[in-house]
Amino acid sequence: MAANPSSLLILHPRLNVYLKPFVLSLPYFSSPSLSFNGARRFLIPRPPFPISPRNLSSLSSTSVAQSTGENGGGGGRSGALSPPPITEFVQKIDVNPPKGTRDFPPEEMRLRNWLFHNFREVSRLFGFEEVDFPVLESEALFIRKSGEEIRDQLYCFEDRGNRRVALRPELTPSLARLVIQKGKSVSLPLKWFGIGQCWRYERMTRGRRREHYQWNMDIIGVPEVTAEAELISSIVTFFKRIGITASDVGFKVSSRKVLQEVLRCYSIPENLFSKVCIIIDKIEKIPLDEIKKELKSTGVSEEGVEELLQVLSIKSLAKLEEILGSAGEAVADLKQLFSLAEKFGYSEWIEFDASVVRGLAYYTGIVFEGFDREGKLRAICGGGRYDRLLSTFGGDDLPACGFGFGDAVIVELLKEKGLVPELSLQVENIVCALDVDLQGAAARVASILREKGQSVDLVLESKPLKWVFKRAARINAYRLILVGSSEWQRGMVSVKILSSGEQYEVKLDELE
Repeated sequence: MAANPSSLLILHPRLNVYLKPFVLSLPYFSSPSLSFNGARRFLIPRPPFPISPRNLSSLSSTSVAQSTGENGGGGGRSGALSPPPITEFVQKIDVNPPKGTRDFPPEEMRLRNWLFHNFREVSRLFGFEEVDFPVLESEALFIRKSGEEIRDQLYCFEDRGNRRVALRPELTPSLARLVIQKGKSVSLPLKWFGIGQCWRYERMTRGRRREHYQWNMDIIGVPEVTAEAELISSIVTFFKRIGITASDVGFKVSSRKVLQEVLRCYSIPENLFSKVCIIIDKIEKIPLDEIKKELKSTGVSEEGVEELLQVLSIKSLAKLEEILGSAGEAVADLKQLFSLAEKFGYSEWIEFDASVVRGLAYYTGIVFEGFDREGKLRAICGGGRYDRLLSTFGGDDLPACGFGFGDAVIVELLKEKGLVPELSLQVENIVCALDVDLQGAAARVASILREKGQSVDLVLESKPLKWVFKRAARINAYRLILVGSSEWQRGMVSVKILSSGEQYEVKLDELE
């Protein structure tokens, strides 16, 4: 007969809170197929799935007390009775990372670590100290420094304290903030470097992602061009370390002062300087007609546009000197830089290109970009002088210069040149117990070696020796240490040098 919900009785009042709603929630509780125990008037539905005692074992005295208002007497384990959720359909999650970002599985992580090691090693060779900053910064830090045009490229939002924040698109503003914070507690010059994750929402191309890592080197407190020459030398040193030559990569060098002098020569208003720099920075990215159109839209006359583009097409420092003369700072700075390049030994790496201005608003002097000579990739790195950045944030200006070097483009270049190194996993020891009862002994051997600074892959399960040898080959283990019963009883282990096949026994306290 059909069960009447109002007549449902549960023997134990504490369970009534849980069983009654559960039973009533079943869509078939009023079905004629239900059996009914009239003696105890207890509803026993025939479920469409088997019920195991395990389903009723998750009772918690705390849950019962909270739901029933009781304190839950007795010292036994009890709890809320709730059926496992029945999900008809579970949508599979997208296993790819967000667009423009990357995963780093072990093989990619080994390459990243190798690259970062070379960044750090070059920085050490040049006497730089490492710093780091928060990935999350105030949005104003970047807009004030780079101009409003950066806003469209920021990952920015309002936090729960109603503060406008952003994921950093670069490291230089954070560096400036830290220098101001430190004030006179640090002695000049500062030679700092950092390797940090940066975020920039922009169109993706080969070697350009929305999330990347950047190596920065900055010199604070040196007004002379020797600072820029030192920075370029450090990048050249890095390239040489990883197998890149001057026939693969070069540096285009110019100065923001060139553009300032050209603007003055052709009576172009000084207040257009920043806008003109941003447009000129696009010369190799968009058609020349578009460049002209954008320059005219800023207020530059048609004659001024033509004269400006003519000067910016100059690729010879001597030709620039003919036009601007030798008295100006721009030509003097550039001549000194090229002279220093000869002294440092990298003159074959650099060339003058008046069109290089760098798009960021804060550069004030020498600017440079690293490029691949085949022209297949975007700029590899870039930097320059930014003597007036600190006052942008309310600090006292200090002479400064630096560069940013992304991790993505250089990896593409290494692939292009066939220079990506073979970076296999490498472990010094693999330790295996030959008997299940000796797992603890094997763990002791592993601990002894790890305390001596050696890497150990401990076989955690009972595996046949064939599997162990395959594992050793995969991780490039130098030696295999076997813990056998007879050897262990004598306080010894068996050691096999995998490259030569040499095998011997050694006392545990002599194992090194």
